[in-house]
Amino acid sequence: MPRSRAEEIMDDPGQSEADFAAALRDLETLNRITFAYLPLLRFLDRVVAARPRESISVLDVGAGGGDALRAVAGWGARRGIATDLWGLDRSPWAERHAMARGTPARWITADLFDLEPGRRFDVVICGLFAHHLDDATLVRFLRWLPTHARERWLILDLHRHWIPWTAVWAGTRLMRMHPMVSHDGPISIARAFKREDWDRLVAEAGVEARARWVLPFRWAVEGPGGG
Repeated sequence: MPRSRAEEIMDDPGQSEADFAAALRDLETLNRITFAYLPLLRFLDRVVAARPRESISVLDVGAGGGDALRAVAGWGARRGIATDLWGLDRSPWAERHAMARGTPARWITADLFDLEPGRRFDVVICGLFAHHLDDATLVRFLRWLPTHARERWLILDLHRHWIPWTAVWAGTRLMRMHPMVSHDGPISIARAFKREDWDRLVAEAGVEARARWVLPFRWAVEGPGGG
């Protein structure tokens, strides 16, 4: 299954705020029922185990509706760790949707490459965003991550395979999800990566990182920050 270059509707800036918000609600449902937050929270557990602390700052790149940040806030509350949370998304609708959903974070509406070079956070996370990038931009993003993460960074993304493609194609239609999600979901998987893709892109970027398989049909790519 070669990597697709098909466009996703969500990447079209001409979409309405109402459609964008409806799609984000359905994506949050998909994330919840596929346990998408579990590898993120386990990653944070490893970060604080390596260096115990009372607070942690987290930047979520491509934060969308803020559901991952809400999961991180809950994680911090359960562990007694104060969380300084930031969402970054270029969509003009993302912040409004995230705030309406009660996301306890500050927001940056911008292209990620426009973030000030000296702006740094303890950890930088990125969930289901990398497959939106072409190979050259993803290599640039891999180099960007250690410059903005002090300690660790994490990419969580999909695995390109016919099994999740079929499950998402059928599931989004059976659950009558927003047409944007039904259209984009299978394309997201077709645009996603396999291990050989990650190995090649990490080597091209020249960064220290490793790709690890996580359920269900996903990859966790993790590396050290710039200190």
